[in-house]
Amino acid sequence: MIKSFLDAGLSILTVRNCLEYARECAGDDHPFSTRRFRTDGRTIFLESMRRTGEDEVLDLKSHQYAIKKVIDRTFKDLDISHDIVTRWRPFEGRQSIVIDPKRAFGQPIATNYGVPTVVLADALKAEGSITRVSRLYDVSPSAVRDAVKFEQSLAA
Repeated sequence: MIKSFLDAGLSILTVRNCLEYARECAGDDHPFSTRRFRTDGRTIFLESMRRTGEDEVLDLKSHQYAIKKVIDRTFKDLDISHDIVTRWRPFEGRQSIVIDPKRAFGQPIATNYGVPTVVLADALKAEGSITRVSRLYDVSPSAVRDAVKFEQSLAA
């Protein structure tokens, strides 16, 4: 999760400070593995522990509360079930690439096909043709393109 925060543009210092504050507020050594956190690419939010009647989140960077309804629209890349993150769409929130611990041992995969993104990217290097890779792995050309772009973003 920390890498995802860094990839989203947060500095390592921001992530460390937010993690420490989240541990303190949540009383949990691993608060980022629960449903109680979110990021918008600028800061990390923790669902409020206060009992004000309002749905609030705590900005762990500024230590300020925000109204959850207002910022919820920015949290579209995580699927949460029973208070745990179950799937993550790490490629700009797109549906085409997913990390799901129940599929392909948690590797990033082309969502609709289950083929790891690294396999598709490596196949394109070897074959030199999106159409050929698409046929070989029975995936759409757009899935191959997204997998390659995703893998390139990891290398950058």
